[in-house]
Amino acid sequence: MMNTTAIRLRAGDVIELEIDGEGATALVLLANSETVIFDFCDDSMPCVARQEDLVNVRVFDGNHI
Repeated sequence: MMNTTAIRLRAGDVIELEIDGEGATALVLLANSETVIFDFCDDSMPCVARQEDLVNVRVFDGNHI
């Protein structure tokens, strides 16, 4: 996993983030330089956040398994 402080999220990224003190995995549906729309794939509504507000987010990188 990579921390997003060095990179920006992109559509198709699988991310891990913390929500209310618990880890959660999500799929990035759309992203631009400012905003990210991601889905927890649990039948809930997708979420929208500013990239700068997503701290301690890790991006799954299948090349580093």
